[in-house]
Amino acid sequence: MNKQRKHYSPDQKVAIIKQYLLEKVPVSDLCDKYDLRPAVLYRWQKQFFENSALTFQRQTGAKTTGLEKKVEALE
Repeated sequence: MNKQRKHYSPDQKVAIIKQYLLEKVPVSDLCDKYDLRPAVLYRWQKQFFENSALTFQRQTGAKTTGLEKKVEALE
């Protein structure tokens, strides 16, 4: 029988990673609790750190889009 894959939301993934990093819960305990493989947890951790820089970047895209719309309207 095939096991159904579990899908975790981004918030759930962050909560699990926090338990590992901040609360020092062992990987084996987390994997047992959430029915994960260690490789999955480490992949989430890698993605978490690779994408964390986006949090501190300026969000100028929304302003640019608004200005572009105004220019198009004026033209």
